[in-house]
Amino acid sequence: MNANKFLPLLILVNYSWYAQERTNLNLKEALILLEKNNSEILLAQTKVDTKKLEWQQAKDHQYPDIKIGGQYFYITEPTVDLKLKLPFHSSVNPANINQFMIGQANANLPLFAGGKIRNSIQATENLYLAEKAKSSNTKEDVSLKVIEYYAQLYRALKSVELISDNIKSTEQRVKDFINMEKNGIIARNDLLKSQLQLAKIKLSLQEANKNVNITNYALTTLLNLPEGYKIGIDEHQFDGQSPISKTIEEKDALENRKDLEILGYLQKANENNIRVAQSNYYPKIGLSAGYIAMSLQNVINVTNAINIGGGISYDLSSLYKTSKEVKTARNKAEELKITQNLLKDGIKIQTQQSIENFNLAQNQNKVYQQAIEQATENYRIVKDKHDNGLATVTELIDADVEQLNAKINYANSRANVLLKYYEMLATSGQLITSFNLTK
Repeated sequence: MNANKFLPLLILVNYSWYAQERTNLNLKEALILLEKNNSEILLAQTKVDTKKLEWQQAKDHQYPDIKIGGQYFYITEPTVDLKLKLPFHSSVNPANINQFMIGQANANLPLFAGGKIRNSIQATENLYLAEKAKSSNTKEDVSLKVIEYYAQLYRALKSVELISDNIKSTEQRVKDFINMEKNGIIARNDLLKSQLQLAKIKLSLQEANKNVNITNYALTTLLNLPEGYKIGIDEHQFDGQSPISKTIEEKDALENRKDLEILGYLQKANENNIRVAQSNYYPKIGLSAGYIAMSLQNVINVTNAINIGGGISYDLSSLYKTSKEVKTARNKAEELKITQNLLKDGIKIQTQQSIENFNLAQNQNKVYQQAIEQATENYRIVKDKHDNGLATVTELIDADVEQLNAKINYANSRANVLLKYYEMLATSGQLITSFNLTK
């Protein structure tokens, strides 16, 4: 009995401490943290940087290859048998010819390769742009996860708040029933019913607290926040005052969806690859130039030996190999084209579903709001009847439970409206831009 006396106070103190230790975070702030800290997003951006470097590497192939080299040889007491009779200086001893040095520089510039270099550069550029779109798509997907966890955390915290408030009123009812049972006003089984109801609500509170802890942990992990960080919810985002009226159309999704943009760039890269394969039908023409300087001790010095010329080559095996390479590249392009069409059909269906889900969530929210008014009025009437001996304890408890459920359902519906709204924006590829964040 003494424990029951102080339990409401303990619950109130515990909940106040529970709420105070949390740091409020609105959705935009959460998404900014996500972009800075999330490993999945950082990995996606690193892949973009890698593709950009590959593109820059491909561009380097259009520039000449330049090589320089030099060699030095020491020759020990050579036996010189010069077939070409040249006059030696009288002071030159063939035995003193013991050093040979040579230096050279060569440059090769491709002039024509059937468009292979140009199309290879364009293909890697399109792969880079596809990776950028993939990075943006990853950011949209992970951002939607954050919003889902945020809505779940709101539901869980609101359940803790509402259940805690209900426990306080239920505790007071139990105290009143204890006194009434002592005075013979009510039967003992009525007291037991109210105590049983209190136990059920306490179990519900434990379940709600568990949901808070799990969701908070998942959200902080996603945002890469310190262990033990407690996130508080900015409830104004769920109060209906924010403008949640934007509607989307099918064309919005087809224009903005990053997954469709990815396939578009990959298709362009495949078209480039077809032309790369076709380039093997053509000969390769190049320009070359070189410079040589050499010295054979006491015999010959050569400087300013410059050469320039051109070359042409043709791989005869390309006559029977290239056709298969071209067909393979064309088949890959056709596969991607079909994949694009399938994705477009899926986007159209997803768009319609998201609009219907958002409209349903709004309508359900209105119904749950009315249900609170009805449940509150019903509880007031049943309580008055019970106080006047016209309603049973079971009816009173049922009315109280209905009132609590109505409040929880309404809180859940508020979270659902917000979630379905952002799911609708995500379906149209406008989730990140709706927060004025860059993709």
